Amino acid sequence: LNIAREYKRRGLPLSVIVIDFFHWPKQGDWKFDTKYWPDPQAMVKELEEMGIKLMVSLWPTVDIRSENYPEMERRGLLVRTERGVPVVFLFRGPITYSDATNPEARDFIWERVKENYYHYGIKMFWLDEAEPEIRPYDYDNIRYYLGNGLEISNIYPYYYAKAFYDGMKSAGESEVVNLIRCAWLGSQRFGVVVWSGDIPSTFESLRNQIKAGLNISLCGIFWWTTDIGGFYGGDPNDPRFRELIIRWFQFGVFCPIFRLHGYRRPYSNLRIDSDDIDAYYLTGGPNEIWSFGEETYEIITNLLFLREKMKPYILKQMERAREEGIPIMRPLFFDFPKDKTTYTIDDEYMFGPDILVAPVVYEGATSRKVYLPEGAKWTNINDNKVYEGGQWIEIDAPLEIVPVFLRDNVKVPIK
Repeated sequence: LNIAREYKRRGLPLSVIVIDFFHWPKQGDWKFDTKYWPDPQAMVKELEEMGIKLMVSLWPTVDIRSENYPEMERRGLLVRTERGVPVVFLFRGPITYSDATNPEARDFIWERVKENYYHYGIKMFWLDEAEPEIRPYDYDNIRYYLGNGLEISNIYPYYYAKAFYDGMKSAGESEVVNLIRCAWLGSQRFGVVVWSGDIPSTFESLRNQIKAGLNISLCGIFWWTTDIGGFYGGDPNDPRFRELIIRWFQFGVFCPIFRLHGYRRPYSNLRIDSDDIDAYYLTGGPNEIWSFGEETYEIITNLLFLREKMKPYILKQMERAREEGIPIMRPLFFDFPKDKTTYTIDDEYMFGPDILVAPVVYEGATSRKVYLPEGAKWTNINDNKVYEGGQWIEIDAPLEIVPVFLRDNVKVPIK
């Protein structure tokens, strides 16, 4: 609440705030720990009054000490092993997973979530650990409702998303948006936003995100995002990380979903995987946009308001994606298939049909080469210079600048 209040005090736009993992007593309880969440109803009400929606992180993991384990084990609602101990993962305790391939297990989870979260007005869920993350067992030793782990493990995130989609629909909801770490063929029909997981805070990782986003878009999953700044390794007081998070924000503005998340330094000296410490110590360092120094704050603030101005354009492209299957983030060759050079470029992309984005993705860079596809004229939004397509150009890009070009002088509220 204090974070949300500070965003509003500063006049910063904020649509969704997230309560992350281990806000529950035990994995598989699917409810708030009353030690830290004494009045969820009042919390949700205050956030709603500020115009902020609440999303909570939920895991499909079930600790053998949780309140739901005995019933789930008795009814066959858990992932099992073919042989040996029926525990498939060790993280803050011995756990297994709810079996999302079992329709009874999906209903069981939703009923707990409906009672302990949806009841308070929480209608957005972060479906983490959705692979599921099986270790140290081999997949041939895993048994799901639908079959052996070697045969059907990859479909788990599909059914995990379905559990929440079906639950929300049964509750009368018409709009379903949930964040999930993994997906499978058809996952997009369940209103999921896929993010690229726990990635390092490096420029190499930033470069990889562009490729990842373009590939997943071409697979038919259009709602995609990353942890801006990377998930782990970033120190808010490190000038090198401040440069990275600015460049990542510049990329994030032109992603389907614009989302900041990360486990920042300084870390606790306690082991994150220990099951004998208070969950409070799992919290990392500060990660609000005012946490990275005044220069960084000013640049990021401008990017937040740029995103706000672009909302009508983005919503129009999202509607087109829904109706026509055309991704909002796509490779240059998608719009310019006759230009052979576009097939060789993986660090630029189109954001809808009218915006070409060429993020700066190398540490210390203050300029970059940009290829402008043939068949159009391109206007640099930063200096209004117009270029003929079909050529490479060199563009100045100091820290506060992201190279972006508008196609054929189109009118987009971006400048």
